[in-house]
Amino acid sequence: MSLHTTRVRRRRLGVAAAAFGLIASFLAAAPAVATPDPGDAPTTRERVSTSEAADTKAAIKAGEIPPVDAVVHSDNVSHLANIPKDALPGTNSDLAFQGKYAFAGNYDGFRIFDVSNPKAPKTVSQVLCPGSQNDITVSGDLLFLSTDSSRSDNSCSSATQPATEKSSWEGMKVFDISEKRNPKYVAAVETACGSHTHTLVPERRNVYIYVSSYSPSDTFPDCKPPHDGISVIKVPRSAPEKSAVVDFPVLFPDGGNPGAPTNPGVSQTTGCHDVTTFPKLKLAAGACMGDGILFDISRPERPRVIDRVQDNVNFAFWHSATFNERGNKVVFTDELGGGGAPTCNEATGPHRGADGIYDITGKGDHRKLAFRSYYKIPRHQADTENCVAHNGSLIPVKGRDIMVQAWYQGGVSIWDFTDSKRPKEIGYFERGPISADTLVGGGSWSAYYYNGYIYSNDMAKGFDVLRIDDRRTDGAKWVRLKELNVQTQPDYL
Repeated sequence: MSLHTTRVRRRRLGVAAAAFGLIASFLAAAPAVATPDPGDAPTTRERVSTSEAADTKAAIKAGEIPPVDAVVHSDNVSHLANIPKDALPGTNSDLAFQGKYAFAGNYDGFRIFDVSNPKAPKTVSQVLCPGSQNDITVSGDLLFLSTDSSRSDNSCSSATQPATEKSSWEGMKVFDISEKRNPKYVAAVETACGSHTHTLVPERRNVYIYVSSYSPSDTFPDCKPPHDGISVIKVPRSAPEKSAVVDFPVLFPDGGNPGAPTNPGVSQTTGCHDVTTFPKLKLAAGACMGDGILFDISRPERPRVIDRVQDNVNFAFWHSATFNERGNKVVFTDELGGGGAPTCNEATGPHRGADGIYDITGKGDHRKLAFRSYYKIPRHQADTENCVAHNGSLIPVKGRDIMVQAWYQGGVSIWDFTDSKRPKEIGYFERGPISADTLVGGGSWSAYYYNGYIYSNDMAKGFDVLRIDDRRTDGAKWVRLKELNVQTQPDYL
C-alpha cells in the first residue's frame, strides 16, 4: 500500500565509498557486459559497513526513509502500475514511445508495451538481443539499439568477446517494427568504441544517428585514441540495410578536459556520453564526460561546436542534457559515482551528483552557456541506495520549465526550473532501499512524460506508470505526441 507523504526527509547518515529478434522462444546467450563507465553500471551488490547499515535501519525505524521496497510519493503523484521484469533478466535501461506503445531497453534486449490503458500496460513482445546498454529509439517503422559491449559478432546470439580482438563487434543495430509483435533485425553498423548511447536527427527520407562512445585504448583495434568526437550514421528509411557511418566530426580538437591530475575528480574527455538534439532550432547539447557543449546541427552530417563549458569543482561526469521548450536553457546532469554509488546524502551535499542549469545567452555563433544554479533532490537517501542525477524529460507546460527526472534509487523527481537560479521540487515518487544491509544497484534509469503520464524504467523493479495531478502541470495533459525519443527533443507546444 502506498504511503502518501509530502515531508522532506533530512538526516545524518554515514558515507559509503563514493565512490533478427527472438520473440517468446529465446536463444541462450552470454550476459552482456558494458564498457565500464563512469556511467550506468548494471546491478551489483556490495557490503556496506556495520555502522552504515545500522544508520540505514535506524533511519527506517525513525520514519526518515521508507522501509525496504516500500513505495512512497507526494500527494500530487499517483502510482498506477508496475510491470516486473519477465523474459529479459538484465538491467532495464532507456525508454522510447510511439503511438500507444512504449519501448523499454534492457541489457539483454528490449520489450514493447501497449500503454493504451496506462493503468494496465500489456506486453506485446520481448526480444532477446544482448548488447548493453541497449539504449533505444524509434522512428517510423525503425527501432535502433546501441551495443556498447564487445561481442563475438553482430547477431542477437553473440557472446562476449574481448575488445582487444579485431573480430569483436560493437555498434548500432536496426530493427523493423512495422509488426510490433514480431520485430525483425534488419541491419547493423559497427562504430568506433561501440555505441553507449545514440541520438536521432530524423528527416523524411533519412534518419541520422549521432553515436556517443568513449574510453578508447591503444589495445583496442577498433577503438584507439584519440577519440574526440561522435560517429554519424545515415539510415535510408527505404533501405535500412544500406545504413553506414558517413562522418566522425571532431568536437574536441584540443582533446577536451584532461581530467586528473590537472582536474582531480573529473573525468577525462574521450568522447561523449549523450547528446540531445533540438531539430526545430537546429541545436544540440552534448554531455561529454568532462565537458558540456552546445553545437549547431543545421547540417546534420556536419555538427559544429558553438560553445563549451567545464565545471571542475562540482561536476565529475557530464552525463546527459535537456533543453527547455524555448531552447534558451540546458539542464546538464552529473553522474557522480557512475550510477553505482550512494551520493544523495548530506556528506556529498547539494552541488555534486546534481543537475547544472545553464541559460543560453547571445545569438547565432555568439551563443554561450551561462551557469545559473544546481538542482538536487531534497530527500537524502541511505548508504545502501545508489542515487545520482540521471535521465529525464520536459513536462510540456506553456510558460513554465518543468521536468521529470530519474535518480536511480532516489526515485523520480518532478521539479520546476522556470527561475534558473531557484529550481524547486514539486512532486516525487520513490521506493525504499532494495536492501538495508547491502548496496544493490537499482532504481529508476529513465523517467519520461508522454501523453499525460510519467513512465519509469526501474533497473531492478520493472516498468512503472505514474500520474501527476497538479495545477502547475495539468496543462501538459492536452499535449499529444505521435512519437517521443527524449534525446530528440520535440517542439512540444
